[in-house]
Amino acid sequence: MKHREIEANGISLHFVEEGEGPAVLFCHGFPAIWSCWKAQMEAVAGSGFRAIALDMRGYGGSSAPEEAEAYTPYETVGDLVAILDAAEVATAYVVGHDFGANVAWNAAMMRPDRFTAVCGMSVQFRQPGGPSFLDKLRAAGKYQFYWFDMMRAESDQAWANAAVTVPGMIYWTSGEAPEASRWNPFDPSRGLLRPAPVAPRTVDPTYIADAVAAFARTGFHGPLNYYRAIDPFTRHSAAFAGARIRQPSMFLAGTLDGLNLVAQPNAETMRSNLTDLRRFVMLEGVGHWPQLEAPDATNAALIGFLRSL
Repeated sequence: MKHREIEANGISLHFVEEGEGPAVLFCHGFPAIWSCWKAQMEAVAGSGFRAIALDMRGYGGSSAPEEAEAYTPYETVGDLVAILDAAEVATAYVVGHDFGANVAWNAAMMRPDRFTAVCGMSVQFRQPGGPSFLDKLRAAGKYQFYWFDMMRAESDQAWANAAVTVPGMIYWTSGEAPEASRWNPFDPSRGLLRPAPVAPRTVDPTYIADAVAAFARTGFHGPLNYYRAIDPFTRHSAAFAGARIRQPSMFLAGTLDGLNLVAQPNAETMRSNLTDLRRFVMLEGVGHWPQLEAPDATNAALIGFLRSL
């Protein structure tokens, strides 16, 4: 794997690449770093593709702007375009998980000329236009939804002890947590900031150690700004109201992912906004981290999709 760092859009971006062939760009979510994709990168590179993964702005070896408005899809999709330009890649297939899935969906929506296929994991495409998801929650008085807590300034400090918060978050959102206490995004008593009772067993401990070290160094202000940027993007996204993604697409999630409680994934419903949804994969017994909890099954599904393009 080859590491690179570039200056673009007023910040520095760290990315890693491996292999030769059509480019596949990987975008991680919260709270992760580029190496959550290591197993997928190795599998994709071994299948004749050029795998590229970046530390998203705010994370790891990339810059972390202070202001929340620097984390809307206008900026994050711009980062992906800059990575393609630096790698001298005209087009790429884009893959994202969690908030990285949100960036990947928006990249496909905003720049179909550069991102010719898209795979989103765990987070579904949310079409711009009309009342925002957050505004609907506010109108319904559902302020216990976890996004509101993540947006608070105090959350920077609440997450600060990475040695506790990172493995705790991975454990409670994974499929190995007991059903009665597994993360529920609407129930603060089953939230993300509980210490793990045991070390996560289904996720590579080397990755967890690397992530803990990275967040101990960088903190969480930048990563949490992705949540704080949701309202600013909503206010300035009217140009994309009703937009659909017409490139070949794939959705993959675990059946035990707490986000399924927000909107149960359904292929037929998704096809109204993903007009060329080619694969819909739900991994049994897997939680919020399919690429880490079930790398072999995730790789098989992803490579099958990529080879079909």
